[in-house]
Amino acid sequence: MITDVRVPSEHQKPYGAAYEQMLEKVRYEGAYATLERADEAVRLVLSGLGRQLTGDERVGLAACLPREAARVLTAQIPDTQLLTGWAFVKDLAARSGASLATTRWDTGSVFAALAAHAGPDLITRILHQLPTGYALLFGQAELNSAA
Repeated sequence: MITDVRVPSEHQKPYGAAYEQMLEKVRYEGAYATLERADEAVRLVLSGLGRQLTGDERVGLAACLPREAARVLTAQIPDTQLLTGWAFVKDLAARSGASLATTRWDTGSVFAALAAHAGPDLITRILHQLPTGYALLFGQAELNSAA
């Protein structure tokens, strides 16, 4: 990264403008006190989602995210066993050491920002790829197909 040597490092922005806007959305949605706390939530949730998404949906989501967020998502190797929405939250809670309630809150806050970046068509495709439970995490109704 090229930095301006005239500006002391403590006054340089740690994030790109697009990523900072995403963090502001997450901070607002999650009522977090700082961008740093929003960044922690984004990194946790995107890492987990990166272990779940594959194919065109993964590529499409990465393409519409700010560079920093896309790197977090795509740095993960997809798991062979997909997790339900609830198992996803439990897995994130175990990895972070946070409570299930906090992790569920973080997930909803980050997914709200992802939905704003990705748009409804891509989110629908992502939800069709993932097991049950993710629609609720994205703030949508869980629709079951007729038997």
